[in-house]
Amino acid sequence: MASSTLATEDRPKSHIKLDHKIHPLATILFAGVLAAGLLFAGYNIFNDTAHVGEPLAIGAFLFLGLALLIALGFEFVNGFHDTANAVATVIYTNSLAPVVAVIWSGCWNFIGVIVSTGAVAYSIITLLPVDLILHVGSAGGYAMIFALLIAAVVWNLGTWWLGLPNSSSHALIGSILGVGLANQLMAAGGAGGTSGVEWSQAQSVLLTLLVSPIIGFLGAMVLLWVMKRVIPDPKLYEEPQGDTPPPWHIRSLLIFTCTAVSFAHGGNDGQKGMGLIMLILIGVAPTAYALNRTMPDSSTPAFIQAVSDAHTVFVGHAAGAPAVTPQAASQVLTTALKTHQAEKPEVYAALDQVSGDITQELKNYGAIAHVPAAATRNLRNQMYLVYDTLRLLTKDKEKAKNDFPNGGDKKLKTYQDLLEKGTRYIPTWVKISVALALGLGTMVGWKRIVVTVGEKIGKTHLTYGMGAAAELMAASTILLAQFKGMPVSTTHILSSGVAGAMAGNGSGVQVSTVRNIALAWVTTLPAAMAIAGLLYVIFLQIARAFGG
Repeated sequence: MASSTLATEDRPKSHIKLDHKIHPLATILFAGVLAAGLLFAGYNIFNDTAHVGEPLAIGAFLFLGLALLIALGFEFVNGFHDTANAVATVIYTNSLAPVVAVIWSGCWNFIGVIVSTGAVAYSIITLLPVDLILHVGSAGGYAMIFALLIAAVVWNLGTWWLGLPNSSSHALIGSILGVGLANQLMAAGGAGGTSGVEWSQAQSVLLTLLVSPIIGFLGAMVLLWVMKRVIPDPKLYEEPQGDTPPPWHIRSLLIFTCTAVSFAHGGNDGQKGMGLIMLILIGVAPTAYALNRTMPDSSTPAFIQAVSDAHTVFVGHAAGAPAVTPQAASQVLTTALKTHQAEKPEVYAALDQVSGDITQELKNYGAIAHVPAAATRNLRNQMYLVYDTLRLLTKDKEKAKNDFPNGGDKKLKTYQDLLEKGTRYIPTWVKISVALALGLGTMVGWKRIVVTVGEKIGKTHLTYGMGAAAELMAASTILLAQFKGMPVSTTHILSSGVAGAMAGNGSGVQVSTVRNIALAWVTTLPAAMAIAGLLYVIFLQIARAFGG
């Protein structure tokens, strides 16, 4: 049982009643909203594919429905797994009743997803092998998506059952790395083993995941120390008295911090499923989703001008490299992305060649919205290759200024931004569907993790100030990471923040709980990698056996 998993010493006594009978009407309403969300997603897929003149066959529609159900299932599990991190402090300080807290948190998770930019979503996608992204509609692409999503869900459910505040971000990223490594091993060492994980991006993501809990721990400790000197209100640093709510000003502060963490969690964690859903949509219905057909026709002249400006930069760095066929140019860019070696004359020549083809396509059809089905997948792949190659060349801004003088770096950035708008977008209905899944997920299954965060990390009961410090630090760290387009773990930041506040208050932490949380943190990546890699191999063999 979960209670035996996290042994405690000197466990703080709690008077919080977490068991509340659910009214049948609430269950019916919950099921109704869930069903409405699924129908909403299905209607939009049907409408989008019909609008571009390529409606899906029944088999393809059902397959897409299954894939989306698993992807939304990941966000649902993410919701009830991670919601405790936002509501534990308000529940254990009697600031909000448990049911009210999780509903409130669910609503702000929803809002956080809706207003997110999608930057984190595509940071996750860039971890995947280039070959699988370009051929996401192949057997390998489908096996990749199903394997990593199922692996992440399985690990999340397992740690939730044990009451461990595990990171959904860690589970998903571990699954992605597992698929990449499995793909690399199955490629039989082709191209120097470069068909696996995009390690340059993985290094940045893993570093963020490693550093953010440390920031949470130290930040909450320092913040509590500052609060005690700047806000000398003794009641702020007292433990709750029985079932009595705190004074209104303290209660408002804690509700605000719960809201901030919920909003930040939605904005960061909600995006992790969005990028994968877009890959699924691109694979099954490329005509409708491979390109951003909502871009207005008026954007085409600016696009053509950006390509013309970039042409002068490409020619200057091509150093007379011979022109090649469009297919060969695309292969040059693919190899450059695999090896992370883009500063070569032949790469600049290939960029110029592929960019010229993109411009010609837009001139022929007038705008992205009018690109026919037959040309959609190829144009999307060309735009993806050019965008990611430019991202590689301009990643270091100071170096880019030196490499591309006289405003060349700005010309490439303008071109890169337009390519991003054309391919890396999130339809509104996808955001709403993910927001519903994450928001509804926060309203169920939260008790196990709440008990761990609220009762089993510290040796004493949470004070109001400790809860506020932990959540303020967590919310600010998550929002900063979202601004930078980097995924972080809400679970690890908040749990570390609670531990830091306890340490800063001199209350001490329960070593057994911290040890188990750390163990989950250490084992999640390799466990998720192993599960996802194995599933990828199995699914790929099944797909190939059926002629995929």
